[in-house]
Amino acid sequence: MKNKWEDSLSTLSVGQQFAQKVKEDARKDKIRRYAPLILLIIMTVIGAISQKNFFSWGNVVNIMYQMSIPLVISTGLMYVLLLGSIDLSIEGVMGFAGSFVAFLVVNNSNDNDFGILGIFLVVLISTAVGALTGFLHVRARIATFIVSYAMGCIMTGAAVLVYRGTPIQAKDELFNVLSQGMFLGIPYLTLIAFAIFIIGALILNYTAFGRAVYAIGDNETAAASTGINIGLTKIKVFALCGCTAGLAGILQCIRLKLGQASLGTNQMFPVVTAIVIGGGSLSGGKGGALSAFVGVLIYTELVNWLTLMGVDPYVRKVIQGVIIIIAVTLTISRSRKTISK
Repeated sequence: MKNKWEDSLSTLSVGQQFAQKVKEDARKDKIRRYAPLILLIIMTVIGAISQKNFFSWGNVVNIMYQMSIPLVISTGLMYVLLLGSIDLSIEGVMGFAGSFVAFLVVNNSNDNDFGILGIFLVVLISTAVGALTGFLHVRARIATFIVSYAMGCIMTGAAVLVYRGTPIQAKDELFNVLSQGMFLGIPYLTLIAFAIFIIGALILNYTAFGRAVYAIGDNETAAASTGINIGLTKIKVFALCGCTAGLAGILQCIRLKLGQASLGTNQMFPVVTAIVIGGGSLSGGKGGALSAFVGVLIYTELVNWLTLMGVDPYVRKVIQGVIIIIAVTLTISRSRKTISK
């Protein structure tokens, strides 16, 4: 049975039908664009009503602290998703970066004391690993799912080899300052995470590189015809994702003062989910910094609220899953013929 919109189309000319369809698609796209913000507002209101401490300064700072690591991961991952690709090496790179930086600074395992130089070295290696992942994808034409998963396995194994089965305790004074210090009541680690995200957002929104990423994700063939170097851009994107994964691993090490491969465990997929909840697309071309930020905030608020409510951890997982499915259903576009790349 035809709906009213289809009946009305049958009485219009071809040109009028096209104009009507464009208007209808624009309306649906507008709804999808603002759905994450509406969802965030609704969740915030419910949280404030159900928990009087939800808006306390302590809980606000706690939410910002909880979202700091996911926000750093999303900084590079949002570029990869905009391409319509995926990077499964993130957790492995995080574990390696956290383990290796603990090995290089003052610790309980050796006499190393590279300090901030060790941090720069680990970031450089993480960036190189990401670049290698992108290079293998572009030159060897290996699917990003496969090559990034393999690279993640390699980095996880390398992390364990660094500390030889016994996690390293980082005792560097800089780590103590960064993990315990605050500015205006906000932890240093949170401020660093937000600064990293803002830099990534500015690059995405205000540089030729960011515009190239959007163009490739939207239509790779058309992007190539405009002179964009597709291969180089993809390698740069994966290098950036490796860099932010390394930074996330270092921040995890600073937070826990411990270097081990499990620092990246279960860190990536919640961020992928958060970016999609925020309006991003697994098929590329849609989303961006605001989508990533809103999505991470929605996910973090949800976890925080369920914790404050004292919900059983297993029940909490069920509720999280249901709300995530509802949120993604509201925000994704179902006009495409393919689900994802």
